[in-house]
Amino acid sequence: MTVYAAPGQPDSLVSFQSRYEHYIGGEWVPPVKGQYFENPTPITGKIFCEVARGTSEDIDAALDAAHAAAPEWGRTSPAERAVILNKIADRMEQNLEMIAVAETWDNGKAVRETLNADIPLAIDHFRYFAGAIRAQEGSLSQINEDMVAYHFHEPLGVVGQIIPWNFPILMAVWKLAPALAAGNAVVLKPAEQTPASILVLASLVGDLLPPGVLNIVNGFGAEAGAPLAKSPRIRKIAFTGETTTGRLIMQYASENIIPVTLELGGKSPNIFFEDVMAADDAYFDKAKEGFTMFALNQGEVCTCPSRALIQHSIADDFLEAVVERTERIVRGNPLDTNTMMGAQASNDQLEKIKSYLEIGRQEGAQLLTGGGVEDRGPGLEGGSTSNRPSSAATIPCVSSRKRFSGQWCRSPLSPTSTMPSESPTTPCMASARVSGAATATSRTGRAVRSRPVAFGSTTITPTRLIRRLADTSRAASGVKTT
Repeated sequence: MTVYAAPGQPDSLVSFQSRYEHYIGGEWVPPVKGQYFENPTPITGKIFCEVARGTSEDIDAALDAAHAAAPEWGRTSPAERAVILNKIADRMEQNLEMIAVAETWDNGKAVRETLNADIPLAIDHFRYFAGAIRAQEGSLSQINEDMVAYHFHEPLGVVGQIIPWNFPILMAVWKLAPALAAGNAVVLKPAEQTPASILVLASLVGDLLPPGVLNIVNGFGAEAGAPLAKSPRIRKIAFTGETTTGRLIMQYASENIIPVTLELGGKSPNIFFEDVMAADDAYFDKAKEGFTMFALNQGEVCTCPSRALIQHSIADDFLEAVVERTERIVRGNPLDTNTMMGAQASNDQLEKIKSYLEIGRQEGAQLLTGGGVEDRGPGLEGGSTSNRPSSAATIPCVSSRKRFSGQWCRSPLSPTSTMPSESPTTPCMASARVSGAATATSRTGRAVRSRPVAFGSTTITPTRLIRRLADTSRAASGVKTT
């Protein structure tokens, strides 16, 4: 077990500045309007830095820097860009623990996640695209004796990227690495809930990139995110976050007729057929683990299996088993490597989770475990710490058409319903506004392949169920879900 020292303590691996400016043109630039906002850590609830509050004027300054840098950066060879991306990865790896602690302090998630998943994956992403860009080739084809067609790849130019708060560095790198590898200059707007860790990363690796290739403007969505997404000076916009905002981003992109990439959240169904309990073995243990994935990263994952549908014949025994498994999730100080579930990313998010628990109670859900706020000891009293991850049962399935089971909250909550054993039905699955992912678990697969499933007014085989769920969600929301 290791408990990392909190930033501000003499033996801490990371030291945050008391105030951060925007990162524009390779320099730290004060906000045009001189405004800043306070940034608390979810671990203690205390303010640990101030961050520049960007507006459209700051976005324009960042776009100026990006447009100045884009032509030369786009002309560099793929080999040169690959070398730079690998250097970024190497420096991140050399400072992995420092970055991981910074991410945990800014976001509140358990440091075991940032040490073993978030930051190593971000490092690997830079290395992947350093290799991918060197392997990418154009093509030449002969149309007829006198005509040939050639195809080559070139950068778009300047692109915009808006990052969520659940994986601040990893989600940024998911967008940055391919954009930089392709020769684009970037203007990036982090989530206002987690604005600091990406600035720590910029301080660490910024000198490896030409000035203006990477620009970071912090601020609130309406004040900085919207001006970036609406700007006619970007050639593409990428966004990860909530579906309603994603719909607006797509609208802004359509007005400028530019490409848009959306990664949106969803109320993802987790379907368990009765044969998962045919034996108490490693497979059943894996099925229980699959259920508890709703609490991964405090439930702050777009594709978390955030609602469960269990065949009625096994419902009582299955729920007893998965509740026991859920209660084994270790809560505690997020800087402790033994802690499995840390703090919620913000107090607003914690209050939203509490409100959804109350909605569930009002709609008749029975709380099976968790559902409160727990004291994690001295120094952590003011943090956004949630109680045990919460599972609630709603029986019959029609209950899941209600708000508690149908709306995504990005939280460690798992609304649970049953389906009849003789004819599994999924009206509750179709009720959710968005499905980020879907899982059907069966020991042999025969249950999934052979049983007809009533889906609205149509009966389909479960092999088509997952695609149908995704199609229904897209039609309802009007956006692509991933």
